[in-house]
Amino acid sequence: MSTIPNENICGLKREDFQTTINGKKTDLYVLRNPLGNEVAITNYGGAIVAIMVPDRDGKYANIIQGHDNINDVINSPEPYLSRLIGRFGNRIANGKFQLHGKEYCLSINNGPNSLHGGIKGFNIKVWDAELMNDRSLVLHYVSAYGEEGFSGELKTTVIYTFNDDNELVIDYLACTNKKTIINLTHHAFFSLAGIASPTPTVDNLECEINADFYLPIDKTSIPTGEILKVEDTPFDFRTPMSIGKRINEDNEQLKNGSGYDHCYVLNKKEEGELSFAARITEPNSGRTMEMYTTEPGVQLYTGNFENGIKGTHGATYPYRSGICFEAQHFPDSPNRPYFPSVVLNPGEQYKQKTIYKFGINK
Repeated sequence: MSTIPNENICGLKREDFQTTINGKKTDLYVLRNPLGNEVAITNYGGAIVAIMVPDRDGKYANIIQGHDNINDVINSPEPYLSRLIGRFGNRIANGKFQLHGKEYCLSINNGPNSLHGGIKGFNIKVWDAELMNDRSLVLHYVSAYGEEGFSGELKTTVIYTFNDDNELVIDYLACTNKKTIINLTHHAFFSLAGIASPTPTVDNLECEINADFYLPIDKTSIPTGEILKVEDTPFDFRTPMSIGKRINEDNEQLKNGSGYDHCYVLNKKEEGELSFAARITEPNSGRTMEMYTTEPGVQLYTGNFENGIKGTHGATYPYRSGICFEAQHFPDSPNRPYFPSVVLNPGEQYKQKTIYKFGINK
């Protein structure tokens, strides 16, 4: 395995991320591209702990929320902070679903519902890691039959690649030995202004989402089953609009989500195509991020439950200081037959690709 120097622009130290949990070692892996930019990842939960990119003046900042040592990652008040999510991203109503005539009961960890794979999801697992080169990290995890109530043994591989075009590419692969459901994603909390003490709100981010429809939710954040037009609602980001412009409007859906916490139905020409999903621009720094994904949906979450978490190098993450674009199949899909299927059969391979491309708006 390649050695990782402690000298890096993110200021994180490898030894601060090294410990042993249930016989498995955690570590820090730093990906670099020829432009001099960095992405730092730990194999605990696949957490991205730094993304170092410059602003329009060439000044570097960390634009993702995380922690600077393994103990803080493990004990974070936000257990999904910039981590991998599985086996099932988002919520399943009452933690129950039917599959081949049998009812499955999952762990309940979000009001009456199951969220992000349950109490001990992929976000707290120590993944087997292999640093392929300066640009690419491969993580593996085998989820045992019955883990958190899910059927089948699931073998999962996640590949992080940071390429010459300033794209962080996340490839997901999985297979199962018994029929099961799957909905993997990454819960990156982006702060394009740069993390700080306090990290600025996301209100002034200009946001564009390539979706004509979204999924309304009930008071427990479960989709109602409707698929509604964004037109003439605060959810219309088809042309760029600042996050803060309408987030506090007197709107039932915004109240149900305590802000934006909704799945958008991405405009696709064909199922599974890799296509443009979203773009955000931070006007003060000029930093931009574009998102592309093969998934049918993206969950927009505006950090509505952040409350001043202490993070990397003394940074704090207050209310609505991070924004998430979680590429995924729709929430509660197992209970909505007309939503795109999340069933994975033996002999099939689950595949997903999501790209976060960083740039500068001069």
